[in-house]
Amino acid sequence: MVLFVAAIAAGLVLLAFASDQFVVGSSRIATIARISPIVIGAVVIGFGTSLPELLVTILAAARGSANIAVGNAVGSNIANLTLVLGTAAAISPLVVKSRTIRREGALSTAAVLLAAGLIQGGLGRPEGVVLVVLLAVALGIMLAWGGGAEDAPLRAEVQEAVARGAAVSLRRESIRTALGLAGTLAGAQLLVVGAQGISADVGLSEGFVGLTIVAVGTSLPELFTGIQAARRRETDLVVGNVLGSNIFNSLGITGAAALIDPGPLEGNITGVGALAMAILAVLTLLGMATRGHLARWEGIVLIAVFLALIPLLA
Repeated sequence: MVLFVAAIAAGLVLLAFASDQFVVGSSRIATIARISPIVIGAVVIGFGTSLPELLVTILAAARGSANIAVGNAVGSNIANLTLVLGTAAAISPLVVKSRTIRREGALSTAAVLLAAGLIQGGLGRPEGVVLVVLLAVALGIMLAWGGGAEDAPLRAEVQEAVARGAAVSLRRESIRTALGLAGTLAGAQLLVVGAQGISADVGLSEGFVGLTIVAVGTSLPELFTGIQAARRRETDLVVGNVLGSNIFNSLGITGAAALIDPGPLEGNITGVGALAMAILAVLTLLGMATRGHLARWEGIVLIAVFLALIPLLA
């Protein structure tokens, strides 16, 4: 038991540090290579912070723990929409200025609702293929959206964020990125082994462990990225990071789990977990469409909602 707890703790620390280094390194490489800022924002930052979820899901599914794999995706979406957005808003009120982010909100909500519906009867490989194909389509749509003049605020934020590391060595950043990827993989392995061990020793369901411990652990990159962006008042990046991550979780990560280890899922994932994920996604979309901002007090409420949901997911 002690070893499993230590494995989870070590895995979380390694995931948080290594994945951050991966995103920083890859963002700087993209900047040096003169890749479009909107591509960096949509792909490197938005999807790059979902790397822990992807690796944990692949490893868990490969070990026959589909409930940890899919629970991780569902729980990460919930954590993104409550803990990550709430913490960022508590630091600095979030104002959405970019049309891309508002449209990405609709795309993210559609992806979340689709995943919530598909997991109800368990997941098979055909559903996995559909989800992965839709991920590629969604990525293409986001990149196309990011080219308009009306999205200058978002491009300016991305440029400011990555320019801080522009004057760097390509060789050094390549090493940073490679080591960050290796560290993230090792951290994911430790987290999965520890989560499986604790669920077996303590009698917790794998679904609950995936929805809570594993999901929060793999959402740490989004949380840290959101905190740093909120401190610099790069509010479009905060929201875009969450929405991009949720698209990747719902389509790519759920799809990967379905392809590797198809089968039925526990009721806490298909029930309260899927329902909470869907409701939070819709409320976030309505908030962006009607108000365009998230106040500090609303951020605190979101954090409270996250804490209140934990016992309901058991």
